[in-house]
Amino acid sequence: MISLLLEQLSATREQLLKEIAIYNDTQFNQKPDADSWSIAQICHHLVLVEASTIKAIAWALSSQENTNPERQNVQQIKDRTRKLTAPKIVEPASTPFEKHEILTLLADTRKQFTAFLHGIEDPSLLAKKAVNHPAIGKLPLDQWIEQVYLHEQRHIEQIHEMKQIVG
Repeated sequence: MISLLLEQLSATREQLLKEIAIYNDTQFNQKPDADSWSIAQICHHLVLVEASTIKAIAWALSSQENTNPERQNVQQIKDRTRKLTAPKIVEPASTPFEKHEILTLLADTRKQFTAFLHGIEDPSLLAKKAVNHPAIGKLPLDQWIEQVYLHEQRHIEQIHEMKQIVG
């Protein structure tokens, strides 16, 4: 189970990196409008989500309770017609970023996430425990992992949309 999730995480991250490769620092920090995030902020948000996901899963795994939670439709996270508001904890910084800085952050959090997942002693617990997700509700831990790459795919689509607006 973990290896399949890691493959999906890796493939999605490769797609993200390919999408942002063409931008220089100025373009990377350009916002389509005052109320939108720049590509740099989107990427910073993805870093914060990944780091928060580690904390959420670690907290739930330390709980003694196995709840055998219901499976959720995590695909809904990709639906760009549904507006989501990021919780404060995963809101990106408003200051500009250098592209190499974001690339380092993306690599570092992915390395931490991968090491964390490899370190889970009993991966079967991921389907037996859950913690509340801000957009989906009570979510089994293995689906928390799945939502990381689905959420990233959502924002890759957002970056595609931004290409049409900002060029």
